[in-house]
Amino acid sequence: MKKLFVLAVVALMTTVSASAQQMFIKPMVGATLATFSGDVHDNKMKVGLVAGAEFGYNFAENMGVTAGLLYSMQGSAIKDEDPKYKLDYLNIPVLFNYYIIPGLAVKAGIQPGFLMRAKFDDADIKDYMKKFDLSVPMGLSYEISDFVIDARYNLGVSNILKDNKGFVWDGKGRNSVIMLTVGYKIPF
Repeated sequence: MKKLFVLAVVALMTTVSASAQQMFIKPMVGATLATFSGDVHDNKMKVGLVAGAEFGYNFAENMGVTAGLLYSMQGSAIKDEDPKYKLDYLNIPVLFNYYIIPGLAVKAGIQPGFLMRAKFDDADIKDYMKKFDLSVPMGLSYEISDFVIDARYNLGVSNILKDNKGFVWDGKGRNSVIMLTVGYKIPF
């Protein structure tokens, strides 16, 4: 009898779990508001583009995970001057999503990023920058039908500048990025 009860509970959990599972791909596009934090002075937000897609899997009614591949324009502007630091990254966000109510999710995770291009004004500065960046994304998303509005803050945790004394700034600099996107969920 005990084995039959356990078998029934496992079967019920599998059925409930299977009905809650949903896989999707979400193409997305939007804007970044990026700057540097750390030992950097006199910088201000720079507007850029973000585009890519995320693959998602909802393993319960109110929980899921996403993993994506995003091209992101980051960097910073300088107060009272025209030149900008233009850093382009290929980011791979991996996020846990918790749905507070249907359609509204709180999310957090980890995001490795790979430097694709680095320019200051028109000068190539890629040799002065580290090729790998690690950040912690956190934010909210809201679903309207299959459209998803997403707002995230990517807190940079790794130093993006190589140890080159006297170039740009001495010390450490980290990416600090606000990302606003619109996406479309395509279930499969």
